[in-house]
Amino acid sequence: DYELCEEWGHLYPVAREDLIDLHRDHLLHLLEMGEMEKALQLLQRIEDPGVCLAISEQCLDQHPSLAASHFLADYLTAHFYASLTTARRNEIQALYIGSKVLLTLPELSRVNYIHLSSRPLLMLEQLLMNMKVDWVAVAVQTLHQLLAGREIGFTVEDIDNLLSKYAEKALNFPFTLKEKRS
Repeated sequence: DYELCEEWGHLYPVAREDLIDLHRDHLLHLLEMGEMEKALQLLQRIEDPGVCLAISEQCLDQHPSLAASHFLADYLTAHFYASLTTARRNEIQALYIGSKVLLTLPELSRVNYIHLSSRPLLMLEQLLMNMKVDWVAVAVQTLHQLLAGREIGFTVEDIDNLLSKYAEKALNFPFTLKEKRS
């Protein structure tokens, strides 16, 4: 039905807002079905870059699934980086990095951290507080790779400071040892 509506839009004049709504719904449908290649083809068929940007941002703002959010954040960063404000750029890149970190976690555990997908540092802190040390190791390695040359509101130093803070807390003993008297 979406493709029929798209063909209809080529034959008859359709209001820009209606066209955006059509493509947005179609794109969300494809992403939720896991059809990433078809979603990319749909975005490439849209001739007006402004319409394409609007559709991609609206889809991302609807908080689709983890894989869909990752796809949209990657697409927006790759194709519309210069068109985005600095704040929006940082937000999208943080979501991209957060979704990438989430994808490194075991599948059944992702649901516990998905609400933090746009805040990778907070996700890392939550993993540390939950004592998921093995997951933290993979997450930190992923973050170090992804942060190379990117500005998203935090740096590798912020990650190192967070790790140092929790390492210090792990060594802090709240009680004193009593001496045994004979």
